[in-house]
Amino acid sequence: MEFTLFDVRCSNIVKHKNYFLLQQKNSPFVYLYQNIKTMSSFSISGNLADVHLQKIYAAIITVENGIITAIEKTSDEADPSSDFMLPGFIDSHVHIESSMLVPSEFARMAVVHGTVATISDPHEIANVCGMEGVEFMIENGKTVPFKFNFGAPSCVPATVFETAGATLDVKDVTSLLKRKEIKYLSEMMNFPGVLFQDKDVMQKIAAAHKQNKPVDGHAPGLRGEQAKQYIAAGISTDHECFTYEEALEKLQYGMKIIIREGSAAKNFEALIELLNDWPEVMMFCSDDKHPDSLVLGHINQLCARAVEKGIDIFKVLKAACVNPVMHYKLDVGLLRKGDAADFIVVKDLKKFEVVKTYINGALVAEEGRSLFKTSRSEIINNFSCSKKSAADFALPWNGKNENPVIEALDGQLITNKLSVKPKVVDNYIVSDVANDILKIVVVNRYQSAPVASSMIKNFGIRKGAIASSVAHDSHNIVAVGVDDESICRAVNLVIEHKGGISCVCPAASNGSWTEMALPLPVAGLMSNEDGYMIAAQYEQLDRMAKAELGATLASPYMTLSFMALLVIPHLKLSDKGLFDGDRFEFVQP
Repeated sequence: MEFTLFDVRCSNIVKHKNYFLLQQKNSPFVYLYQNIKTMSSFSISGNLADVHLQKIYAAIITVENGIITAIEKTSDEADPSSDFMLPGFIDSHVHIESSMLVPSEFARMAVVHGTVATISDPHEIANVCGMEGVEFMIENGKTVPFKFNFGAPSCVPATVFETAGATLDVKDVTSLLKRKEIKYLSEMMNFPGVLFQDKDVMQKIAAAHKQNKPVDGHAPGLRGEQAKQYIAAGISTDHECFTYEEALEKLQYGMKIIIREGSAAKNFEALIELLNDWPEVMMFCSDDKHPDSLVLGHINQLCARAVEKGIDIFKVLKAACVNPVMHYKLDVGLLRKGDAADFIVVKDLKKFEVVKTYINGALVAEEGRSLFKTSRSEIINNFSCSKKSAADFALPWNGKNENPVIEALDGQLITNKLSVKPKVVDNYIVSDVANDILKIVVVNRYQSAPVASSMIKNFGIRKGAIASSVAHDSHNIVAVGVDDESICRAVNLVIEHKGGISCVCPAASNGSWTEMALPLPVAGLMSNEDGYMIAAQYEQLDRMAKAELGATLASPYMTLSFMALLVIPHLKLSDKGLFDGDRFEFVQP
């Protein structure tokens, strides 16, 4: 038997019983892959969903050394007793960090759902750890049989209106874009910088174009002449459209639209009908996917929902499989002779229940099980924050009869701006639980600094608090709660673990507390533990937030993580204060 799957990145492959020990070139680390069925040559039969010919027929696929060498049609018709062979699914825009898993663990869970590749923006860890963080993601991704395609983060820090842990300047971005592992310039969130021709912004875009690599967009709500100007700068995609009209307009202007359905932002229902008329220029993505959601499914779920709505199967597969490969020039096979054997077997073309997943001819998942194991990754971090006291979270009343309040929207990253009469006690603004207006705080995780506090509506929490160091984009600590003591306890749990998510709930009478935390030691964003275990722990926290605290949002932690994301309108909170995303300026107290 020949072992060819990993020869590009491994100089030494040793088989011992049913284990493969692989040593990376120029690396002292040895990685363990268990039960990978690597075959120098094999054939597989079934019904081929030929996206290129737009036909379904019975066929035999022959693979040699990870490459498809022959596709033989055995009948013009599909065999009703056979499974279906499709190209593997691709997530066209995802922040792996938001899964709370390192890339290797994300891959181990994603292959079960037929995902063979991702377009991954390491923007989150870059904001915390800079170039070291990007390197961590690339190298960890190489330890598993999965096709990660990373971008060069374009906006680190995302804005000057918050404290981040690192900066990637034009020189850094240019050096990343020259690397073969970097396939594109990640989402250009600084759309004002594009519109006003900011020097650094335009140099980063030019550096991507010089390397013949695409530039991802990020322009929520941008319409008309401003959208035209943004696209004309050479920005080719957007995953932030939340209305049919906005997406259609951008499509008409020549932009490709990525339909997003993640754990927080859900735009599938609003945009999916566009796939009927624009199948060549649309893709699917999750953007941010929490571990409990990843257990249940991935891009396969979007395919099933699209087909259920009556959209042609080949239009669906173009969005899920083909268009990302063509747009980003990926080294991912599309079930053609001469392609890498990256494909999946599903039971039918309705539910897309995945039976087998192949990457480079290796069977990496079968019947709901991943067939490779991962080794525990190293830990990198940037966390320098001392524990707080309840007094640090007090919010003095400014004497005004009305104050700005953030309105969180379930399933959306955007927020609304409200003006509400504050509840004042002893000249301090406090949570108005009866009207679901709670205190929100952001704590600088990188240095000692005053706490930023404001008010937020729609979390539904009636006691206790939740907190997280996953707080886009700078990943300071964000928390929401009903009182300062609860908020302080939740924040200090995160600080104690140098990153994580937490939930605290006071007892009814005896003064005791129920406290729970999920540590995220890798950059305060990810765990290096087993992905399924992390998903179970996350579910516990989510359940506690809803059942004991009363949280009413579908995904309270995911929504919380975006309440400090200043580049998404309309009102957000950074560690420096309340921020108006429309005017791109702080709200004066």
